[in-house]
Amino acid sequence: MSEATVGKISPPSKSVYTPFNVIAGIIIVIGLVITVLRFTKGLSAVTNLDDNYPWGIWIGFDLMAGVALAAGGYVTSAAVYIFGMKRYHSAVRPAILTGFLGYALVVFALHYDVGRPWRLPYPFLMQQGTTSLLFEVAACVALYLTVLFIEFTPAPMEWLGLKRARNIVVKLTMLLTIFGVILSTLHQSSLGALFLIAPAKLHPLWYSGYLPVFFFISSIIAGLSMVIFESSLSHRYFAHKMDETHIAEKEGVALGFAKAASLVLAGYFSIKVIGISADNNWHYLGTGFGLWFLVELLGFVALPCMLYAIGVRDKNLTLIKWTSALTVFGIVLNRLNISLIAFNWYLPAEEKYFPHWMEIGISVFIVTVGLVVFKFIVTRMPILYEHPDHKGGH
Repeated sequence: MSEATVGKISPPSKSVYTPFNVIAGIIIVIGLVITVLRFTKGLSAVTNLDDNYPWGIWIGFDLMAGVALAAGGYVTSAAVYIFGMKRYHSAVRPAILTGFLGYALVVFALHYDVGRPWRLPYPFLMQQGTTSLLFEVAACVALYLTVLFIEFTPAPMEWLGLKRARNIVVKLTMLLTIFGVILSTLHQSSLGALFLIAPAKLHPLWYSGYLPVFFFISSIIAGLSMVIFESSLSHRYFAHKMDETHIAEKEGVALGFAKAASLVLAGYFSIKVIGISADNNWHYLGTGFGLWFLVELLGFVALPCMLYAIGVRDKNLTLIKWTSALTVFGIVLNRLNISLIAFNWYLPAEEKYFPHWMEIGISVFIVTVGLVVFKFIVTRMPILYEHPDHKGGH
């Protein structure tokens, strides 16, 4: 592929009535209708939240799982710029974009869950609750979203021809990467620490003094798996936007990240078992919740660990791709288990929370908005290819 053709091939289809656009359009229209209901009639009109479950799927999935799945940005940047793994350079911009959109959508989703979303800036401006763990999470997420935005800006700057501004930002790459890793370490672990204040509400198999460590380690797994998963989808649907470097490095990125994910999953499995042993919770494994815990631990930690290892050994990219999807689902399941399914585990079935269809609708709407924005950006900006004017310059 010549430099003259990079970024000019396969322009967006003139027809807007593609299956993706039609389905996405329907979801967005429904989401906008539910949005109007949410902000005109309140939370009670569109959710099943109550005093037992003030945090529903919008927190469990949109925030807890969303933040974990957006970890590919700091994981990939750290690998390339801090640890010098330049062979994974082609994965940086897609990972940064995915991370930026993920965090932006998390903040967007928070506006639905918070009763008075216009007061979100209050802790920073009017009541500095610096002793609150939520304040630390909010501050780190806000700062890291800013870092991700700055890390992302070279792509639109190249698209717009802002060479001088782009060069200034690129010079800050190492500083931004280090700052991003520090912030991610803080808030990924702090999301787990939030549940340390509820030992009587969270089932003993999921409650542990190691929860902050569990959340941080699993965010690394989520980041590695999301890079593989997103890369697989990009190579399927946006291969026409990729240059030779991205196509050539596809296998290396998948194998390298799968190997790392397998090793981290093995460590994660070990510390989860240590957590059970430290709290002497072995007797709970024979209960209904215990069997569900084993499904999560064996089916979505031990199994992906083994499958990733086999995939790397055999250089089986198809197996690695499907394992990344399995692992991503496992991370989502873990966050939902902690925030919803194993939360208030002692309550009778009739008092348990199940999301209203409109809550699910908003979550689907938010994910769809992210996909539409991702598609718009990668089909126009130098995300999956290097801009001809900046070859090897980022």
